[in-house]
Amino acid sequence: MARYGTQFGPDITFLGVPRADLDEPRTWAQADVVILGAPFDGGTSYRSGARFGPKALRETCYLGHDGSRPSLAMRVDGLQDLAVVDAGDVEMYSGDAARSCRDLEAAVTTVAESGAIPLVLGGDHTVTWPGVTGVARGADSWGRVSVIHFDAHADTGDIEFGSLIGHGQPMRRLIESGAARGDRFLQVGLRGYWPPPDILAWMAEQRMRSFEMSEIVARGLDECLSEAFEIALDDCDGVFL
Repeated sequence: MARYGTQFGPDITFLGVPRADLDEPRTWAQADVVILGAPFDGGTSYRSGARFGPKALRETCYLGHDGSRPSLAMRVDGLQDLAVVDAGDVEMYSGDAARSCRDLEAAVTTVAESGAIPLVLGGDHTVTWPGVTGVARGADSWGRVSVIHFDAHADTGDIEFGSLIGHGQPMRRLIESGAARGDRFLQVGLRGYWPPPDILAWMAEQRMRSFEMSEIVARGLDECLSEAFEIALDDCDGVFL
């Protein structure tokens, strides 16, 4: 896959990290983390605009884009202590969700096969489906990648607007395909009016674990996260956040 740069806005890398081209392995041979943009919002049901997410994330900081961001609290610099590169955006056309998801999955698979960690900049929630699938394929861990999903909504719907692909359905597609296990699927922060009883029943059948906001308020976030990671790390090869 030739490096596409950014689909929208200037062709810059995330905070100035070195750029890479997935078609040229030498440009990312020693990488610990490979950043991929997923500028897609063809799965949204109402408001579009998430396609500009990778652009915004690359541009957002007003400090110099020098490939360094030390953490005062942790005394580390993730962009320096790890070898981080930016392979640009996967070309994703909002008018063809199936093709776009297939192309993103292929790019994530390529990165995961190398042993590097793919960091995907989205994009609407649809991109979680090809993202997790690509990791499961590339790491030879089909059904052994756990997922910790931070969201107000479960995204476990079935068919919306006549389509199996969309921002409200990626978690169901992952579990139905076998790429991820329901009993290793942790959802943190659910609240509000959705999902309805029939979808909650399906989630229970898959043995999904949901930490609703009411539970987080009562128990505290640290305790809930500790439980989530204990489950996620059990009998799995990796965790997808």
